[in-house]
Amino acid sequence: MSNPQKLRYSKEHEWLSAAEDGVSTVGITEHAANALGDVVFVQLPEVGDTVSAGETCGELESTKSVSDLYSPVSGEVTEINEDVVNDPSLVNSAPFEGGWLFKVRVAEEPADLLSADEYTAFVAG
Repeated sequence: MSNPQKLRYSKEHEWLSAAEDGVSTVGITEHAANALGDVVFVQLPEVGDTVSAGETCGELESTKSVSDLYSPVSGEVTEINEDVVNDPSLVNSAPFEGGWLFKVRVAEEPADLLSADEYTAFVAG
C-alpha cells in the first residue's frame, strides 16, 4: 500500500489534497477502503453544506459494515463525486484517483493532519 506523498491524512483514514484556489479534494485511504471491503453505497454531504473537521459528514456502506465518513477540514462543500455515488466500487478500485468523495472550500485546517509517512506509521501501529 502506497500513500501519495502530496496528500495529507487524518487519523480517521481520510485524505486531503493541497488546496487549489482554496478548494481541496477529500477521499478515504486505500487502508480504509481495504478494511471496509466492497463499498456498495456512498452517502455524501450536499453541495453547499458546511462540514467541520473531525465531524461526520456522510457514510460508506460495504458488504461488511456501515462506516461514518469524517471531514478532515472545516469548510463548505463545493462538489461531490457523482461517479462514486453511481459506482461506489470506485472507492475500492481507485481511492486516490477516481474514488475521491467531495471537494471543500477550506475555512480551517486542523494542525493534526498527518504526512504520508506519518500516516503509514500510524496504520502500521
